[in-house]
Amino acid sequence: MATIDITRRHNLGRERAREIVERIAAGMVRKYSVESSWEGDTLHIRRSGVEGRIEVGEDSVRMRAQLGLMAGMLKGTIEQEVQHQFDQHFG
Repeated sequence: MATIDITRRHNLGRERAREIVERIAAGMVRKYSVESSWEGDTLHIRRSGVEGRIEVGEDSVRMRAQLGLMAGMLKGTIEQEVQHQFDQHFG
């Protein structure tokens, strides 16, 4: 299994960061057909071969995901997209 673990610090506050994560997740739902659900300040993301979460804190966001065999072959592409989104919104 491949793992993605990306953290970005921010000074937006928890609520604003959560709004941004919600927008990022909406894009992932459209683009990659993932399912997402909130549990507290953690957004869980699931799809066949992918299970992850985005944890929203007062001054940081962290995305951790486990990729199955097929999704693992796309790790570089997936990781690059997440880093781009995080850099754009939290950089």
